[in-house]
Amino acid sequence: MKDLDPLILLAVFQEMMGPLLWILLAIIVGGTIAFFALLMKEGGIAARRMVSSQAAGILGGILALVLMVMVSSSGFTDAGGPADWFLIALVFGLGFIGAAILVYTAVGWSKPRVKG
Repeated sequence: MKDLDPLILLAVFQEMMGPLLWILLAIIVGGTIAFFALLMKEGGIAARRMVSSQAAGILGGILALVLMVMVSSSGFTDAGGPADWFLIALVFGLGFIGAAILVYTAVGWSKPRVKG
């Protein structure tokens, strides 16, 4: 495999995750649109809300690792080299960022920032 084909990656993820893949992709796309709409509405990032959403991001990173272990045939004890640990850190980081953005967006739309 000399070329990186996105359709092959999509097929592999579909095989591993099944319908959960499409649910997660819908959450990612919808959450991103809602986040940018919130930023345009409020005119910037609310620092206090961002800090509290980062605390929730830790849970999101842990849940991403749990999902990774559930859909793959290996666990953390099978990680052997630096590439494996880099992938584990990447999965945690993406789960952290995604959860922080989703929590920030949900709180932002439910409790708008009062300017003043």
